[in-house]
Amino acid sequence: MELNGDSKLLRIFIGENDKIGHQCLYEAILRAAKENGLAGCTVLRGIMSYGASSRVHTARLIDISQDLPIIVEIIDKEEKINAFLDIAGGLLEKAACGGLITIEKAGVLYYKPGPK
Repeated sequence: MELNGDSKLLRIFIGENDKIGHQCLYEAILRAAKENGLAGCTVLRGIMSYGASSRVHTARLIDISQDLPIIVEIIDKEEKINAFLDIAGGLLEKAACGGLITIEKAGVLYYKPGPK
């Protein structure tokens, strides 16, 4: 797959405890992105956040939050990202959780596979 120049970055903000059945929501999103042939997906775990609920989630030992923030980043061409939006939104609905989905411009400078 070739990816360079003008692309889009899809970010999905969810909680670590969000699940679809027994599967973590972030894993379901990553697998759906791979199955749909998107160029790349990374799952990042945050140390502190708050969102629409205004509840602070933190990794500090005093607070011991079990629901740390998760950001799923997916990059590809605009048309493939747009086609994936319904899938991503459907997964969040299926998980019955809160979240945030954003899209921004991304200029891809280098995209090559590593050695096998």
